[in-house]
This record gives sequence, C-alpha cells and structure tokens, in this order.
Amino acid sequence: MASAQVEDRDRSKYAVNNFADDDKYTMFQPYEPVTVEEPKGRKVKNIIFMIGDGMGLEQISAAWVSNGGKLNLDNFSKTGLQRTYSANKLVTDSAAAGTALATGHKTNNGMISMTPDAEIVKSLAEEAMEKGKRTGAAVTCRVNDATPSVFFSHSISRNSQEDIAAQMASSGVYFLSGGGEKYWTKRKDGRDLTAEIQKKGYSFASTKDELMAVEQGPVVALMAEKDLKPALDRGDLLPASVTKALQLLDNKNGFFLMIEGSMIDDGGHDNKAGHTMEEIFDFDRTLGIVLEWAEKDGETLVIVTADHATGGMTLLGGSIQKQKIEVNFSTKGHNGIVLPVFAWGPHSEDFVGFYENTELSDRIRALIK
Repeated sequence: MASAQVEDRDRSKYAVNNFADDDKYTMFQPYEPVTVEEPKGRKVKNIIFMIGDGMGLEQISAAWVSNGGKLNLDNFSKTGLQRTYSANKLVTDSAAAGTALATGHKTNNGMISMTPDAEIVKSLAEEAMEKGKRTGAAVTCRVNDATPSVFFSHSISRNSQEDIAAQMASSGVYFLSGGGEKYWTKRKDGRDLTAEIQKKGYSFASTKDELMAVEQGPVVALMAEKDLKPALDRGDLLPASVTKALQLLDNKNGFFLMIEGSMIDDGGHDNKAGHTMEEIFDFDRTLGIVLEWAEKDGETLVIVTADHATGGMTLLGGSIQKQKIEVNFSTKGHNGIVLPVFAWGPHSEDFVGFYENTELSDRIRALIK
C-alpha cells in the first residue's frame, strides 16, 4: 500500500487528530528579499500564477519568522482570502483545488479539470492559448501531478498519470519543466512521448544544464524519473527553470505561466517543519526573481496563493532574531482553512476580498485578453 501511495502522490489523509511532537527549525543562512515597485500601468499582458502546494498562512508565518522577519511576499500590498472546499469534501485534495483554480469550477476530490459529472471544463492555460499567448509550467514534482495537470489535461482520476502525460504532450504548452520522465518514456503503451514532441519541434532536456542551453522554445524538461529532489538536494533548479521560462515565454502577445512549489505539501504531510520551510524558501526566492522580472516588464500580473494547507501546523514559539520556530502539527493530511491570495502588478486590486477559489480563477480569466 505504501508504494502505491508514493506512485500516485495522492497523500491526502483527512484529519485524524494524530498530534506530533513539537518540531523545531532554525534558519542559519537567512536571505535578503528583493524590493520592487509596482508598475503604474493598467495593461495586463502576462500572468504569472504561483501556487505553493500546502502553503497556508501558518506555513507563511513560520517561514517569515525563520528568515528573520522578511520574505519576498512582503512586497505584496494587495491581498485576499479564498475558500478551498471541493464539490464533495470539506477538505480538498490538490486535484479538486487545482481544478477550481485552473477552471473556475468546483469538482470532486481526485478529478482533473472536469465537473463532478465528468464534463470537460476549460483551464486558464487553454484560454490563454486560444488568445494567442504562450503558456508554461515549472514545478518541483512530476509534471503530470495534480496541480500542473489541471492546466493542461482533463481526467476523471488524477491517478491516470500516463494518460495525463500524453494529454500534456499534445496540449500545446510552450514551456514545461519538472520531473516525471518515466511517464513519458517507460509507458505501458510503448510510446515515447519525448520522441513524439521532438518531431513536433520541441527541444527536450533531461538535466538542468541541457535546459539552460535551450535558446528557443517550445521545450519540455523532465529532470527526474518521478519527482525532483527536495530543496536542499536540488539546489537552484526551480529558480533557474523559471528564469529560463521567462526568457523563452516572453513575446509580443504575452504569456501565462504557472509555477508550483510542489513539495511544501510533502513537508506538511511528513510533519517536518524543516522540510516545509526549505521548500517555502525555494518558492519565495523564485518569487523574488519573478517580481524583479515583472517590475522591468511593467505589464505582468503576479498572483501567489495555495491550493490548500497541509499538516495543521501551529506556530507555538521561536524567535525572529534567532530565526527559530517551534511548531505543532495536528494532522498528516490537509485542512480546510481559508488561504491567502497575494496580487502584484496591473489590476492587483481586483484580487482583494473574501471569495471562493473558483472566483479567484474567474478574476484571472477576466484579464486574459
């Protein structure tokens, strides 16, 4: 059973009141966040949608303390709150929450960009492609995991991973980076999706160096058999991938890019404060790169949120000066609290308020032109 859970990555176990011992973490090398000035213009040409999987207010609060009272998220002056429940559960999984964020429709846990009665619904990325924009996704999990999948595929089950990978290969996505190479090349149907996309004009990269050497898109980079390594082991792979994505996606018609800090969720499921914090720091450092790029561009809207919070983390003690936290976890699963929405750039004020996760999607869709 354990191996099946690792294989399908559906680690959503609902609250069991399994209180862990307090977990402590100290950040020994805090980093300085960037400081950016929001553009004065109103035109939205590009949209960058950043999702911290499992990153609730409690995780953000703990990360802020751990980094000495500073994060790149501090640059956001426009904030909102979104509710996360799915069509059939008070506590959502990543598939249902991702579907709500990507399509503006609630669905059942486990479903990918379909309504509960299996009707296909259009994602923000598909909308952007129809409007002539380039699209991309950069993640730290496999590219066919629940959150990236909802933007480029449709399925009754998030566990149909080979089918989802095949859909993504033919989706028209311009930039795709993460893990999951086995679902493209070691398939039960014998297909080699990497060979198929290269025949369509895509570059394919299997390492960071190969991705950095790509000079023009479209490109798919699958840099691990399954998921990428944890933050401390993979180094700057996500920031570097996003830097390359911004370079390749930039064009006169604009782009839509989804970035996921996928393994913040893993740290929460494992009740490990240190793992959770390091993943958030990687995500936040990547955000710094995004904000500096968007400041220069002047026509880019940046949205940062989560799909759900994980672990029932409570910040019980620590020190801002010592970059130290002491936390408690109430579950190894997800919880059902509201989540923050951070908006920066043109039309950022559109995202202030208290609303459903589906409405967050609708507000983004209204700006894809």
